[in-house]
Amino acid sequence: MAIFKLHKGLDIRLNGVAATKKGKIQGGDTYGLVPDDFGGIMPKVVVREGDTVKAGDFLFVDKRFPEVGFASPVSGVVTSVLRGDRRKLLCVKVKADSKQVYKEFGVKNVSKMTAHDVRSLLMDAGLFGYIKQLPYAVSAEPASTPKAIFVSAFRDMPLSADFDYELEGNEDDFQTGLTALSRMAKTYLGVSPRSAARLTEMKDVEVNVFDGPCPSANVGVQVNHISPVNKGEVVWTVDPTAVIFFGRLINTGKVDLRKTVALAGSEVNDPCYYDVLVGQPLGGILAEQIDGNANNRIINGNPLTGRLSNMDDFVGPHTSEVCVIPEGNDRDELLGWIMPRLSEFSVNRSYFTWMQGKRGYTLDARVKGGERHMIMSGEYDKVLPMDIYGEYLIKALIAGDIDKMEQLGIYEVSPEDFAVAEFICSSKMELQRIVREGLDMLRKENA
Repeated sequence: MAIFKLHKGLDIRLNGVAATKKGKIQGGDTYGLVPDDFGGIMPKVVVREGDTVKAGDFLFVDKRFPEVGFASPVSGVVTSVLRGDRRKLLCVKVKADSKQVYKEFGVKNVSKMTAHDVRSLLMDAGLFGYIKQLPYAVSAEPASTPKAIFVSAFRDMPLSADFDYELEGNEDDFQTGLTALSRMAKTYLGVSPRSAARLTEMKDVEVNVFDGPCPSANVGVQVNHISPVNKGEVVWTVDPTAVIFFGRLINTGKVDLRKTVALAGSEVNDPCYYDVLVGQPLGGILAEQIDGNANNRIINGNPLTGRLSNMDDFVGPHTSEVCVIPEGNDRDELLGWIMPRLSEFSVNRSYFTWMQGKRGYTLDARVKGGERHMIMSGEYDKVLPMDIYGEYLIKALIAGDIDKMEQLGIYEVSPEDFAVAEFICSSKMELQRIVREGLDMLRKENA
Protein backbone atom coordinates (compact mmCIF):
# COMPACT_ATOMS: atom_id res chain seq x y z
CA MET A 1 0.00 0.00 0.00
CA ALA A 2 1.44 3.34 -1.08
CA ILE A 3 0.62 6.65 0.60
CA PHE A 4 0.52 9.85 -1.46
CA LYS A 5 0.64 13.06 0.55
CA LEU A 6 -0.82 15.90 -1.54
CA HIS A 7 -0.44 19.52 -0.49
CA LYS A 8 -2.15 21.40 -3.32
CA GLY A 9 -5.89 21.87 -3.26
CA LEU A 10 -8.65 23.57 -1.31
CA ASP A 11 -11.33 22.19 1.01
CA ILE A 12 -14.52 24.25 0.66
CA ARG A 13 -16.66 23.71 3.74
CA LEU A 14 -20.32 24.43 3.09
CA ASN A 15 -23.24 24.28 5.49
CA GLY A 16 -25.78 21.53 4.94
CA VAL A 17 -23.66 18.38 4.83
CA ALA A 18 -25.92 15.29 4.86
CA ALA A 19 -26.21 13.58 8.24
CA THR A 20 -25.49 9.85 8.25
CA LYS A 21 -29.10 8.79 8.45
CA LYS A 22 -31.64 7.74 5.85
CA GLY A 23 -34.90 9.43 5.07
CA LYS A 24 -37.95 7.63 3.73
CA ILE A 25 -39.22 8.23 0.22
CA GLN A 26 -41.88 6.77 -1.98
CA GLY A 27 -40.73 5.18 -5.24
CA GLY A 28 -41.39 7.32 -8.30
CA ASP A 29 -44.07 6.64 -10.87
CA THR A 30 -42.06 7.51 -13.99
CA TYR A 31 -38.30 7.07 -14.35
CA GLY A 32 -36.04 8.68 -16.92
CA LEU A 33 -32.66 7.87 -18.43
CA VAL A 34 -30.77 10.83 -19.92
CA PRO A 35 -28.12 10.08 -22.60
CA ASP A 36 -26.16 13.25 -21.78
CA ASP A 37 -25.30 11.69 -18.41
CA PHE A 38 -23.09 9.23 -20.29
CA GLY A 39 -20.40 11.43 -21.79
CA GLY A 40 -19.26 11.06 -25.36
CA ILE A 41 -21.91 8.72 -26.75
CA MET A 42 -24.13 9.15 -29.82
CA PRO A 43 -27.45 7.75 -28.58
CA LYS A 44 -29.84 5.80 -30.79
CA VAL A 45 -33.17 4.90 -29.20
CA VAL A 46 -34.18 1.23 -29.57
CA VAL A 47 -37.66 1.39 -28.01
CA ARG A 48 -40.89 3.09 -28.95
CA GLU A 49 -43.61 4.70 -26.91
CA GLY A 50 -45.90 1.98 -25.63
CA ASP A 51 -43.23 -0.74 -25.59
CA THR A 52 -42.97 -2.93 -22.49
CA VAL A 53 -39.48 -3.33 -21.04
CA LYS A 54 -37.89 -5.23 -18.18
CA ALA A 55 -35.31 -3.84 -15.81
CA GLY A 56 -32.09 -4.49 -17.73
CA ASP A 57 -33.50 -4.09 -21.26
CA PHE A 58 -31.83 -1.53 -23.51
CA LEU A 59 -33.50 1.86 -23.88
CA PHE A 60 -30.87 3.26 -26.25
CA VAL A 61 -27.48 2.28 -27.65
CA ASP A 62 -24.36 4.08 -28.84
CA LYS A 63 -24.60 4.54 -32.62
CA ARG A 64 -20.85 4.06 -33.02
CA PHE A 65 -20.83 0.90 -30.92
CA PRO A 66 -24.31 -0.68 -31.12
CA GLU A 67 -23.23 -3.48 -28.79
CA VAL A 68 -23.01 -0.91 -25.97
CA GLY A 69 -26.54 -0.39 -24.66
CA PHE A 70 -27.95 1.43 -21.65
CA ALA A 71 -30.29 -0.48 -19.38
CA SER A 72 -33.68 0.57 -18.12
CA PRO A 73 -33.60 0.94 -14.31
CA VAL A 74 -37.18 -0.35 -14.00
CA SER A 75 -39.67 -2.56 -15.76
CA GLY A 76 -42.75 -0.95 -17.21
CA VAL A 77 -44.10 0.85 -20.26
CA VAL A 78 -42.13 3.42 -22.28
CA THR A 79 -44.24 6.56 -21.98
CA SER A 80 -42.18 9.07 -23.95
CA VAL A 81 -39.05 9.52 -26.02
CA LEU A 82 -38.11 13.17 -25.70
CA ARG A 83 -36.09 14.87 -28.44
CA GLY A 84 -34.63 18.33 -28.80
CA ASP A 85 -33.10 20.36 -31.59
CA ARG A 86 -32.13 18.35 -34.66
CA ARG A 87 -33.90 15.37 -33.10
CA LYS A 88 -31.28 15.00 -30.39
CA LEU A 89 -32.36 12.35 -27.88
CA LEU A 90 -32.91 14.06 -24.54
CA CYS A 91 -34.55 11.42 -22.37
CA VAL A 92 -36.43 8.12 -22.40
CA LYS A 93 -39.14 7.80 -19.76
CA VAL A 94 -40.60 4.57 -18.40
CA LYS A 95 -43.70 4.24 -16.23
CA ALA A 96 -42.74 1.67 -13.62
CA ASP A 97 -44.74 -1.49 -12.92
CA SER A 98 -46.10 -1.95 -9.41
CA LYS A 99 -44.17 -5.24 -9.29
CA GLN A 100 -40.77 -5.14 -10.90
CA VAL A 101 -39.72 -7.72 -13.51
CA TYR A 102 -35.99 -8.21 -14.16
CA LYS A 103 -34.19 -9.53 -17.21
CA GLU A 104 -32.25 -12.58 -16.08
CA PHE A 105 -28.53 -12.87 -16.78
CA GLY A 106 -27.75 -15.75 -14.44
CA VAL A 107 -25.71 -15.80 -11.25
CA LYS A 108 -21.98 -15.98 -11.98
CA ASN A 109 -18.91 -17.14 -10.07
CA VAL A 110 -16.56 -14.20 -10.40
CA SER A 111 -13.51 -16.31 -9.54
CA LYS A 112 -14.05 -18.33 -12.72
CA MET A 113 -14.78 -15.40 -15.04
CA THR A 114 -12.31 -14.28 -17.71
CA ALA A 115 -11.83 -10.76 -19.02
CA HIS A 116 -14.01 -11.67 -22.02
CA ASP A 117 -16.73 -13.00 -19.73
CA VAL A 118 -16.83 -9.82 -17.65
CA ARG A 119 -16.81 -7.51 -20.65
CA SER A 120 -19.55 -9.49 -22.42
CA LEU A 121 -21.75 -9.60 -19.32
CA LEU A 122 -21.50 -5.84 -18.75
CA MET A 123 -22.36 -5.13 -22.38
CA ASP A 124 -25.27 -7.60 -22.42
CA ALA A 125 -26.68 -6.03 -19.25
CA GLY A 126 -26.35 -2.44 -20.44
CA LEU A 127 -23.80 -1.47 -17.78
CA PHE A 128 -20.61 -1.18 -19.82
CA GLY A 129 -21.39 2.49 -20.47
CA TYR A 130 -20.87 3.21 -16.77
CA ILE A 131 -17.13 2.78 -17.35
CA LYS A 132 -15.29 5.94 -18.36
CA GLN A 133 -11.94 6.25 -20.08
CA LEU A 134 -9.00 8.59 -20.19
CA PRO A 135 -8.14 10.22 -22.51
CA TYR A 136 -11.16 12.38 -23.32
CA ALA A 137 -13.13 11.60 -20.10
CA VAL A 138 -15.96 9.83 -21.97
CA SER A 139 -17.70 6.46 -21.79
CA ALA A 140 -15.22 3.70 -22.56
CA GLU A 141 -15.03 2.26 -26.06
CA PRO A 142 -15.63 -1.52 -26.07
CA ALA A 143 -12.69 -2.23 -28.36
CA SER A 144 -10.19 -0.42 -26.14
CA THR A 145 -7.72 -2.31 -23.97
CA PRO A 146 -6.89 -0.37 -20.79
CA LYS A 147 -3.46 -0.48 -19.27
CA ALA A 148 -5.12 -0.04 -15.85
CA ILE A 149 -8.47 0.56 -14.16
CA PHE A 150 -8.90 3.14 -11.39
CA VAL A 151 -11.58 3.38 -8.72
CA SER A 152 -11.63 6.21 -6.18
CA ALA A 153 -13.53 5.06 -3.10
CA PHE A 154 -13.88 8.42 -1.37
CA ARG A 155 -15.26 11.85 -2.23
CA ASP A 156 -14.11 15.29 -1.12
CA MET A 157 -15.99 17.84 -3.21
CA PRO A 158 -18.12 20.26 -1.15
CA LEU A 159 -21.33 18.61 0.15
CA SER A 160 -20.33 15.29 -1.42
CA ALA A 161 -21.74 12.01 -0.14
CA ASP A 162 -19.74 9.77 2.18
CA PHE A 163 -18.97 6.55 0.29
CA ASP A 164 -18.22 4.72 3.56
CA TYR A 165 -21.87 5.21 4.50
CA GLU A 166 -23.07 4.18 1.05
CA LEU A 167 -20.96 1.02 1.23
CA GLU A 168 -22.69 -0.30 4.36
CA GLY A 169 -24.50 -3.49 3.42
CA ASN A 170 -22.93 -3.56 -0.05
CA GLU A 171 -19.44 -4.79 0.87
CA ASP A 172 -19.77 -8.17 -0.87
CA ASP A 173 -21.07 -6.63 -4.09
CA PHE A 174 -18.28 -4.04 -4.04
CA GLN A 175 -15.64 -6.73 -3.60
CA THR A 176 -17.17 -8.80 -6.40
CA GLY A 177 -17.18 -5.76 -8.68
CA LEU A 178 -13.53 -5.03 -7.94
CA THR A 179 -12.57 -8.65 -8.63
CA ALA A 180 -14.45 -8.53 -11.94
CA LEU A 181 -12.62 -5.35 -12.96
CA SER A 182 -9.29 -6.91 -12.03
CA ARG A 183 -9.97 -9.65 -14.57
CA MET A 184 -9.83 -7.05 -17.36
CA ALA A 185 -6.77 -5.06 -16.20
CA LYS A 186 -4.69 -4.20 -13.16
CA THR A 187 -7.03 -2.32 -10.83
CA TYR A 188 -6.11 0.44 -8.40
CA LEU A 189 -8.34 1.44 -5.50
CA GLY A 190 -7.85 4.92 -4.05
CA VAL A 191 -8.83 5.55 -0.43
CA SER A 192 -8.30 8.33 2.09
CA PRO A 193 -6.69 8.06 5.55
CA ARG A 194 -10.20 8.44 6.98
CA SER A 195 -11.72 5.62 4.91
CA ALA A 196 -13.17 2.62 6.69
CA ALA A 197 -10.77 -0.25 7.36
CA ARG A 198 -12.84 -2.60 5.19
CA LEU A 199 -11.87 -0.55 2.12
CA THR A 200 -8.15 -0.93 2.76
CA GLU A 201 -8.65 -4.70 3.04
CA MET A 202 -10.24 -5.17 -0.40
CA LYS A 203 -8.71 -8.02 -2.41
CA ASP A 204 -7.54 -8.34 -6.04
CA VAL A 205 -6.67 -4.64 -6.23
CA GLU A 206 -3.77 -2.40 -5.34
CA VAL A 207 -4.87 -0.02 -2.59
CA ASN A 208 -3.34 3.47 -2.47
CA VAL A 209 -3.96 6.14 0.16
CA PHE A 210 -4.34 9.76 -0.97
CA ASP A 211 -4.01 12.24 1.86
CA GLY A 212 -4.69 15.85 0.99
CA PRO A 213 -7.30 18.52 0.32
CA CYS A 214 -9.88 18.51 -2.48
CA PRO A 215 -9.51 17.36 -5.28
CA SER A 216 -7.33 14.47 -4.06
CA ALA A 217 -10.36 12.16 -4.47
CA ASN A 218 -10.59 12.89 -8.20
CA VAL A 219 -9.69 9.77 -10.08
CA GLY A 220 -7.76 11.88 -12.62
CA VAL A 221 -5.46 13.11 -9.84
CA GLN A 222 -4.84 9.53 -8.79
CA VAL A 223 -4.10 8.44 -12.35
CA ASN A 224 -1.61 11.29 -12.66
CA HIS A 225 0.33 10.09 -9.62
CA ILE A 226 0.25 6.35 -10.31
CA SER A 227 0.11 5.74 -14.06
CA PRO A 228 -0.03 8.90 -16.20
CA VAL A 229 -1.73 8.58 -19.59
CA ASN A 230 0.46 9.13 -22.61
CA LYS A 231 -0.66 9.45 -26.21
CA GLY A 232 -1.93 6.11 -27.47
CA GLU A 233 -2.64 4.75 -23.98
CA VAL A 234 -6.01 4.19 -22.34
CA VAL A 235 -7.05 3.83 -18.71
CA TRP A 236 -10.55 3.13 -17.47
CA THR A 237 -12.10 4.85 -14.47
CA VAL A 238 -15.15 3.56 -12.61
CA ASP A 239 -17.34 5.33 -10.06
CA PRO A 240 -17.46 3.28 -6.82
CA THR A 241 -21.27 3.09 -7.03
CA ALA A 242 -20.97 1.53 -10.49
CA VAL A 243 -18.62 -1.09 -9.01
CA ILE A 244 -21.48 -2.05 -6.67
CA PHE A 245 -23.81 -2.30 -9.69
CA PHE A 246 -21.35 -4.65 -11.42
CA GLY A 247 -20.97 -6.85 -8.34
CA ARG A 248 -24.72 -6.95 -7.80
CA LEU A 249 -25.22 -8.08 -11.40
CA ILE A 250 -22.74 -10.93 -10.98
CA ASN A 251 -24.06 -12.03 -7.57
CA THR A 252 -27.79 -11.85 -8.40
CA GLY A 253 -27.96 -12.12 -12.19
CA LYS A 254 -30.08 -8.95 -12.34
CA VAL A 255 -29.56 -5.29 -13.18
CA ASP A 256 -30.31 -3.58 -9.87
CA LEU A 257 -29.51 0.13 -9.98
CA ARG A 258 -30.38 0.99 -6.37
CA LYS A 259 -28.02 3.53 -4.87
CA THR A 260 -27.71 5.76 -1.81
CA VAL A 261 -27.55 9.47 -2.56
CA ALA A 262 -27.12 12.44 -0.23
CA LEU A 263 -29.53 15.36 -0.20
CA ALA A 264 -27.43 18.26 1.01
CA GLY A 265 -27.14 22.02 1.01
CA SER A 266 -27.93 24.99 3.21
CA GLU A 267 -31.49 25.26 1.81
CA VAL A 268 -32.44 21.66 2.68
CA ASN A 269 -34.61 21.29 5.79
CA ASP A 270 -33.08 18.02 6.96
CA PRO A 271 -29.96 17.00 4.97
CA CYS A 272 -29.71 13.21 4.91
CA TYR A 273 -29.42 10.17 2.63
CA TYR A 274 -32.01 8.37 0.52
CA ASP A 275 -32.09 4.98 -1.16
CA VAL A 276 -33.15 5.65 -4.75
CA LEU A 277 -32.93 4.18 -8.23
CA VAL A 278 -31.01 5.64 -11.14
CA GLY A 279 -33.55 7.70 -13.07
CA GLN A 280 -35.79 8.41 -10.07
CA PRO A 281 -37.49 11.86 -10.21
CA LEU A 282 -35.83 14.55 -8.10
CA GLY A 283 -39.24 15.98 -7.21
CA GLY A 284 -40.01 13.03 -4.95
CA ILE A 285 -36.79 13.59 -3.01
CA LEU A 286 -37.06 17.35 -2.75
CA ALA A 287 -40.80 17.90 -2.30
CA GLU A 288 -40.83 17.93 1.51
CA GLN A 289 -37.28 19.13 1.97
CA ILE A 290 -37.12 22.56 0.33
CA ASP A 291 -39.25 25.68 0.08
CA GLY A 292 -40.74 25.56 -3.40
CA ASN A 293 -41.22 29.35 -3.43
CA ALA A 294 -37.63 30.18 -2.47
CA ASN A 295 -35.07 31.33 -5.01
CA ASN A 296 -32.84 28.25 -4.87
CA ARG A 297 -30.54 26.38 -7.23
CA ILE A 298 -31.02 22.62 -7.49
CA ILE A 299 -27.85 20.80 -8.52
CA ASN A 300 -27.72 17.21 -9.77
CA GLY A 301 -24.33 16.48 -8.22
CA ASN A 302 -22.07 18.63 -6.05
CA PRO A 303 -21.88 22.44 -6.30
CA LEU A 304 -18.60 22.42 -8.26
CA THR A 305 -19.17 19.75 -10.91
CA GLY A 306 -22.93 19.05 -10.86
CA ARG A 307 -25.39 20.30 -13.46
CA LEU A 308 -28.26 22.71 -13.01
CA SER A 309 -31.51 20.80 -12.51
CA ASN A 310 -35.15 21.22 -11.52
CA MET A 311 -37.87 19.20 -9.82
CA ASP A 312 -38.72 17.43 -13.09
CA ASP A 313 -35.19 16.09 -13.57
CA PHE A 314 -33.94 12.60 -12.68
CA VAL A 315 -31.18 11.10 -10.54
CA GLY A 316 -28.21 10.61 -12.86
CA PRO A 317 -26.23 7.38 -13.24
CA HIS A 318 -23.14 9.04 -11.74
CA THR A 319 -25.00 11.19 -9.20
CA SER A 320 -23.96 10.64 -5.59
CA GLU A 321 -25.55 13.77 -4.12
CA VAL A 322 -28.28 16.29 -4.91
CA CYS A 323 -27.58 19.76 -3.56
CA VAL A 324 -29.70 22.85 -3.01
CA ILE A 325 -28.05 26.24 -2.44
CA PRO A 326 -29.32 29.85 -2.69
CA GLU A 327 -29.36 31.32 -6.18
CA GLY A 328 -28.26 34.67 -4.76
CA ASN A 329 -29.44 36.90 -7.59
CA ASP A 330 -32.07 38.50 -5.37
CA ARG A 331 -29.61 39.86 -2.82
CA ASP A 332 -28.67 43.53 -2.47
CA GLU A 333 -25.43 44.28 -0.65
CA LEU A 334 -24.27 47.68 0.53
CA LEU A 335 -20.92 48.59 -1.09
CA GLY A 336 -20.41 45.02 -2.33
CA TRP A 337 -17.03 43.41 -1.71
CA ILE A 338 -15.47 46.42 -0.04
CA MET A 339 -17.31 45.83 3.25
CA PRO A 340 -15.41 43.97 6.02
CA ARG A 341 -17.71 40.96 5.94
CA LEU A 342 -17.66 38.43 8.78
CA SER A 343 -19.52 35.53 7.15
CA GLU A 344 -18.11 35.36 3.61
CA PHE A 345 -15.53 32.90 2.33
CA SER A 346 -12.40 34.13 0.57
CA VAL A 347 -9.45 32.18 -0.74
CA ASN A 348 -7.18 35.22 -0.58
CA ARG A 349 -8.08 36.28 2.97
CA SER A 350 -10.00 39.34 1.78
CA TYR A 351 -12.34 38.91 4.76
CA PHE A 352 -11.61 38.32 8.43
CA THR A 353 -13.26 34.89 8.35
CA TRP A 354 -9.88 33.27 7.68
CA MET A 355 -9.13 33.94 11.36
CA GLN A 356 -12.17 31.93 12.52
CA GLY A 357 -10.74 28.49 11.88
CA LYS A 358 -12.48 25.63 10.12
CA ARG A 359 -16.09 26.68 9.86
CA GLY A 360 -18.90 26.15 7.39
CA TYR A 361 -20.21 28.74 4.96
CA THR A 362 -23.49 29.37 3.20
CA LEU A 363 -22.48 30.30 -0.33
CA ASP A 364 -24.80 31.11 -3.19
CA ALA A 365 -24.49 30.60 -6.94
CA ARG A 366 -23.35 34.09 -7.88
CA VAL A 367 -20.14 34.48 -9.85
CA LYS A 368 -19.48 37.88 -8.26
CA GLY A 369 -17.74 39.44 -11.22
CA GLY A 370 -17.61 39.25 -14.98
CA GLU A 371 -15.28 37.28 -17.22
CA ARG A 372 -12.10 39.15 -18.01
CA HIS A 373 -8.70 38.56 -19.55
CA MET A 374 -6.80 35.59 -18.15
CA ILE A 375 -4.36 36.55 -15.42
CA MET A 376 -1.18 34.47 -15.31
CA SER A 377 -0.88 34.48 -11.54
CA GLY A 378 -0.12 30.84 -10.78
CA GLU A 379 -3.37 30.50 -8.82
CA TYR A 380 -4.45 27.33 -10.66
CA ASP A 381 -1.25 25.57 -9.69
CA LYS A 382 -1.99 26.13 -6.00
CA VAL A 383 -5.10 23.94 -6.14
CA LEU A 384 -4.22 21.49 -8.93
CA PRO A 385 -2.31 18.52 -7.43
CA MET A 386 -1.16 17.18 -10.80
CA ASP A 387 2.15 17.29 -12.59
CA ILE A 388 0.90 19.64 -15.31
CA TYR A 389 1.01 23.38 -15.94
CA GLY A 390 -2.67 24.21 -15.55
CA GLU A 391 -2.64 27.79 -16.79
CA TYR A 392 -0.57 27.01 -19.87
CA LEU A 393 -2.84 24.07 -20.68
CA ILE A 394 -5.91 26.30 -20.47
CA LYS A 395 -4.26 28.81 -22.79
CA ALA A 396 -3.48 26.06 -25.29
CA LEU A 397 -7.11 24.87 -25.12
CA ILE A 398 -8.44 28.38 -25.74
CA ALA A 399 -6.07 28.78 -28.69
CA GLY A 400 -6.92 25.35 -30.09
CA ASP A 401 -3.22 24.44 -30.26
CA ILE A 402 -3.31 20.63 -30.36
CA ASP A 403 0.47 20.17 -30.23
CA LYS A 404 0.71 22.29 -27.09
CA MET A 405 -2.26 20.49 -25.52
CA GLU A 406 -0.54 17.14 -25.99
CA GLN A 407 2.75 18.42 -24.60
CA LEU A 408 0.99 19.87 -21.55
CA GLY A 409 -0.86 16.69 -20.55
CA ILE A 410 -4.33 16.99 -22.07
CA TYR A 411 -4.69 13.20 -22.27
CA GLU A 412 -4.74 12.70 -18.50
CA VAL A 413 -7.18 15.40 -17.41
CA SER A 414 -10.95 15.62 -17.20
CA PRO A 415 -13.12 18.72 -16.66
CA GLU A 416 -13.72 17.93 -12.98
CA ASP A 417 -9.98 18.19 -12.28
CA PHE A 418 -10.28 21.94 -12.89
CA ALA A 419 -13.39 22.42 -10.72
CA VAL A 420 -11.54 23.93 -7.75
CA ALA A 421 -9.38 26.05 -10.07
CA GLU A 422 -12.57 27.37 -11.67
CA PHE A 423 -13.95 28.22 -8.21
CA ILE A 424 -10.94 30.39 -7.31
CA CYS A 425 -10.31 31.79 -10.82
CA SER A 426 -9.97 35.57 -10.55
CA SER A 427 -10.73 35.83 -14.28
CA LYS A 428 -14.13 34.12 -13.77
CA MET A 429 -13.44 31.70 -16.61
CA GLU A 430 -15.51 28.56 -17.17
CA LEU A 431 -12.55 26.21 -17.00
CA GLN A 432 -14.55 22.97 -16.99
CA ARG A 433 -16.38 24.02 -20.17
CA ILE A 434 -13.09 25.00 -21.81
CA VAL A 435 -11.52 21.63 -20.95
CA ARG A 436 -14.61 19.72 -22.14
CA GLU A 437 -14.66 21.54 -25.48
CA GLY A 438 -10.92 20.99 -25.91
CA LEU A 439 -11.21 17.28 -25.20
CA ASP A 440 -14.10 16.96 -27.65
CA MET A 441 -12.11 18.76 -30.34
CA LEU A 442 -9.06 16.59 -29.76
CA ARG A 443 -11.16 13.43 -29.85
CA LYS A 444 -12.68 14.47 -33.15
CA GLU A 445 -9.25 15.25 -34.61
CA ASN A 446 -7.85 11.86 -33.54
CA ALA A 447 -10.88 9.85 -34.69
